Amino acid sequence: MRPSRMPFSAPAGLLLALALFTAAAAPADKIPITTDSKEALAQFVGGRTLFDNLRITDAIPYFQKAVEKDAGFALAHLYLAQSAPTANVFFAELGKADEASARASRGEQLYIKAFKAASYADPSTALKLYQELVSAFPDDERAQTLLGTSYFAQQEYAQAAEHLQKATELAPDFSPAYNQLGYVFRFMNRYEDAEKTFKKYTELLPTDPNPFDSYAELLLKMGRFNESMAQYEKALAVDPLFANSFAGIAACLMYQNKHEEALAELQKAHDNARNDGEKRAALFARGVVYQDEGKPDMALKEIEKERAVAEKTNDQASMSADNALMANILLQNGKADEALAKFRISLSLIQNSSLAKEVKENTELFHHYNLARVYLAKEEIASAKSETERFRKGAEAAKNKNQIRLAHELTGMIAFHQKDYAGAVDELKQANQQDPKILYHLALAFQGSGNAGEAKKFAMRAARYNVLPFMNYAYVRTKAEKLLTAL
Repeated sequence: MRPSRMPFSAPAGLLLALALFTAAAAPADKIPITTDSKEALAQFVGGRTLFDNLRITDAIPYFQKAVEKDAGFALAHLYLAQSAPTANVFFAELGKADEASARASRGEQLYIKAFKAASYADPSTALKLYQELVSAFPDDERAQTLLGTSYFAQQEYAQAAEHLQKATELAPDFSPAYNQLGYVFRFMNRYEDAEKTFKKYTELLPTDPNPFDSYAELLLKMGRFNESMAQYEKALAVDPLFANSFAGIAACLMYQNKHEEALAELQKAHDNARNDGEKRAALFARGVVYQDEGKPDMALKEIEKERAVAEKTNDQASMSADNALMANILLQNGKADEALAKFRISLSLIQNSSLAKEVKENTELFHHYNLARVYLAKEEIASAKSETERFRKGAEAAKNKNQIRLAHELTGMIAFHQKDYAGAVDELKQANQQDPKILYHLALAFQGSGNAGEAKKFAMRAARYNVLPFMNYAYVRTKAEKLLTAL
């Protein structure tokens, strides 16, 4: 399980107290912790330890108590945002952290602003701020880990590994760096290094669930399903409510085509859910299992249940995401007009919400991506190209590498649709190589161009992607298996 997520003037007397507390809370070469309450600090540190160990739900009460003791505790609000079970709580706490940062140290301000930028689809600004944070605190293992994780999010794995390894050198017992580093090695296909790193992680935290869970996820990726399930069971033996491990076991079962057993495992996760976030995650994963099994109507019913959870708290961001997910399921299963209607509902929920303008602007930009895909499915090529161009320009203006990859995806899919297989290959190779749907279409494009060797390579990568329940994988897994057999 990877690490989770991305003003007033104080009186002089309070500033002095804060300065004293900041100095007591962290050494001079570490990011300070600014609070005027010893009790708040103690609660925060306790919660952060749990958060570091990916016991997110267990950490929440500690952060809540920290802000009860000090309502202006910026870092505590930030961690509440990062551990939020719902979008409503996420945006509310992120706003409080941003507001409270005026009284915090420069290091804390950089951290909060970077996380906010990443959350508002501005990863280039986030990366610059994390770089500035590391420049200010080069000997802080947390700063190095944050920067490494930011590089990881942009698929710049070599730079990510450099800073995460630096974090382990600075603090050989700082477990979050080993966890993230293990994932970096995994995405670099350095499986031997990943396995060594995750084993070190389990040695550091033998009585916590997440090290076993992370190691299990690597084994899942490698297709060692029985070994993976054994590690997931170890995680659940430590913490029977560790929700991610239920999803991992379900994935192992699903990829062995044991869909009913996978659904039963996820029902356990749903029944044991401690908050709406865990409940929604279980319903989402059940939707993936149904889609993988070739039952999109059942998948839609699970996502409708997920949306119903968000509706109870008027969580418009989550409702928007659920409608977009249903639209994607419909689109992938040949129902373009129904998908378009859902995409429009998704957009309107954000437009009519009280969310920040950055969220609204990014959602409006992303709607052009969705429209391009709908038009392509309807064979309205001119409209698909027009929407692709609008999306591309917005992505390039924002310098958002992940969105630029999506623009290449759109251009590649248009080329593929027009039987320009060489053009499709060129564009799709610049799209997200961590998306099995892209890998599958690359295989088809290579097949269309007569390159059977490359087609087989990408079909293999798509067919054996082996990750936690992921809808884009469910759309193509069995298709990729059939293609692989045919090549």
